Amino acid sequence: MPRSRRIGEFVELLRGLTPDTLTSESVLELCHDTDLEDASLAPFVHWNDALYTRNLIYRDDLFEVMAVCWQKGQRTVLHTHNGQLGWMMVNRGVAEVTNFKWQGCNASEGQNVAGLDCLAGATEIDLSREHVETCARGGSVNAIDRVRTIHQVAVVGAEPVVSVHIYSRPIDSCVAFDLEARRCYRRQLRYYSRFGDVVMTPADISSLTGAGREGPLGGGLSPRHGH
Repeated sequence: MPRSRRIGEFVELLRGLTPDTLTSESVLELCHDTDLEDASLAPFVHWNDALYTRNLIYRDDLFEVMAVCWQKGQRTVLHTHNGQLGWMMVNRGVAEVTNFKWQGCNASEGQNVAGLDCLAGATEIDLSREHVETCARGGSVNAIDRVRTIHQVAVVGAEPVVSVHIYSRPIDSCVAFDLEARRCYRRQLRYYSRFGDVVMTPADISSLTGAGREGPLGGGLSPRHGH
């Protein structure tokens, strides 16, 4: 039976881990053992009709924690996680994670360069669709690692979604994929709010969601698409 915890308590437990003990298994166990109190997350829950929001709760050199708020129909682009570990637990609504596997591209010499999982820039890519994972409160916790790192997240159903994400180490950019154009490109990630305060301006949002822009992970955010 998961224990009810405030987000601050959850972060403190993560802070008690070291680079040696913060593993995929140890954080996954903690996530499964935790039911986060809604009231403690409230200061970090921010909605926007144009895009989903990444709201920073805590960050240090070893890990970051954020609440991501999704309206009906919002989703990410297909993306990587810069070769880091990651976990996503859903606190409200239902999210669907579609996992993919890299099979090849015409720019593989750019992988694992300069501390990045990939420099990106391929104009021919081959990804295989692996499996779909449905995540809801008290259910599956999605985990990514250095092998399983490519996925897309989408809201399922009419209820908005609040999910909590942990990344170790923190991720400031990632590789995003355009399967129709068969290309990939590196995108910078941005927060909608930091420690409860909204930092993204209307101009920022417009630049991410304007006509002809893919938006999404470009700011770490996604335009409102159907699944």
